[in-house]
Amino acid sequence: MLQTHESLVEYGPRRVIITITAIFCALLEIVDTTIVNVALNDMKGNLGATLNEIGWVITAYAIGNVIVVPMTSWLSAQFGRRNYFAASIIIFTVCSFLCGNAHGIWELVFYRFLQGLGGGALLVTSQTIITESYPPEKRSMAQAIYGLGVIIGPTLGPPLGGYIVEHFSWPYIFYINIPIGVIATLLTLQFVRSPKYAEKKAAKDVDWLGIALLAISVGSLQYVLERGQEDDWFHSTLITSLAVTFFFSFFFFLWRELTAKNPIVELRVLKNGNLRVGTILSFILGFGLYGSTFIIPLYTQSTLGWTAQQSGALMVPAALTTAFMMPIIGQMLQRGVKQQLLVALGMLIFFLYSFWGYKILTPDTGKDAFFWMLILRGMGMGMLFIPITALSLSSLKGQQIGQGASFTGMMRQLGGSFGIALITTFMARQNMVHRNDLVSKLSADNPYVQQRVLGIQHSYMAKGMTPDIALGSAHQTLDYMVTKQAQVLSYMDVFLYLGLMFLICIPFMLMVKTNKKAKKIDLAEAMH
Repeated sequence: MLQTHESLVEYGPRRVIITITAIFCALLEIVDTTIVNVALNDMKGNLGATLNEIGWVITAYAIGNVIVVPMTSWLSAQFGRRNYFAASIIIFTVCSFLCGNAHGIWELVFYRFLQGLGGGALLVTSQTIITESYPPEKRSMAQAIYGLGVIIGPTLGPPLGGYIVEHFSWPYIFYINIPIGVIATLLTLQFVRSPKYAEKKAAKDVDWLGIALLAISVGSLQYVLERGQEDDWFHSTLITSLAVTFFFSFFFFLWRELTAKNPIVELRVLKNGNLRVGTILSFILGFGLYGSTFIIPLYTQSTLGWTAQQSGALMVPAALTTAFMMPIIGQMLQRGVKQQLLVALGMLIFFLYSFWGYKILTPDTGKDAFFWMLILRGMGMGMLFIPITALSLSSLKGQQIGQGASFTGMMRQLGGSFGIALITTFMARQNMVHRNDLVSKLSADNPYVQQRVLGIQHSYMAKGMTPDIALGSAHQTLDYMVTKQAQVLSYMDVFLYLGLMFLICIPFMLMVKTNKKAKKIDLAEAMH
């Protein structure tokens, strides 16, 4: 017998416990995507790894994540949501311990991949559990609560990682997951219920070919995105081969899923117009969220010379602003404010934040200059996440909610990967363009340039250097200043184009029509 969606609705303390458990699991997964960024240097030295090798610590986790996310709905149906969710937390927790205990770089990379397989399930299943624990009229508020974890997670990672690395050692960024994982497992087994949407498939009915094609296609794509810039994109045989592999495996995956009797990913759910719009918007949101979370710590640490803890702490007010905005936006949606309107406003605010960033970046921007700009980012992110998620899932029912959450989760993750890949490539190219442009203006005959070199040379001579060594050092200093200025101009370009991308999306967003079925669910007259 099929279990209806409404029968999974929880009330009172039970719903509170389930909500807290799901948020903690979502936070565990998301914090772990960014917490390692600030510890890579320590890991590199400790494990004797090269810069290229240590990058795999992030890549392996992302590949594991993105492979399992689309299969989450199917795996929940196979093993029961509660069992699958608990197993994912256990895998994630055990692998956290193994990551902290790793003695070599490839051992750590392997455990990070397994941790990513466990972690990908946490995010999407958390969203489904929270959505189904609340009655339809409170769905927007449920998404607001879940959104706290998703938006704050990437921001919490760097300051938390910076603090742990500075006061303890890098293995503890993994060990802190263990107590939370144990508590979350016990609470899941005690309180989370599994829907009974359908009988699980026998081994012979499982879409093994679909699983293989999915793993190959998204794994190849994620590798290309994560490693492309470092390996010089299509000048690398491996990158080219994997890009071709992705194209063909994805094509055959789509064909297989649309023709298989028991597909591993139910693509037909994308017939829902709201979900189609939501998956595109989730991609854009991931692009902006992870792109801006990546670019600010990079700028503050590499150009301004801040510590990991300082650059991480800079993001905290923005995260608190998002946390403050979430319930307000949830209430606005419940009172009938159109999702498209809020998303368009959020995009406008994100454009203003990006343009503000474009205007204030210099080789020595002070800490205070970032405060209100990042508050604006926090507001924009708060206004984007819940309406996009509510729009995506609003007219879905039963098992479709899990399938829809899988699509939006995967697209947000891929949006982040595309964002970071495009930003790093774009910056490397722009850096060369700006540097060549600046160097072309530094003619040796220019009196201003001669005066500047002379001034720097004299300052070095005053410190006891001989004239010839001081002159060489002066030229090196000027070269360093040019390089730094070129970097800043590249960061400015990123902010400007990221903002323009969101600005261009606004008119398209205002043209989106909400279907009538969604209105029945989202507008909460029943509450008043």
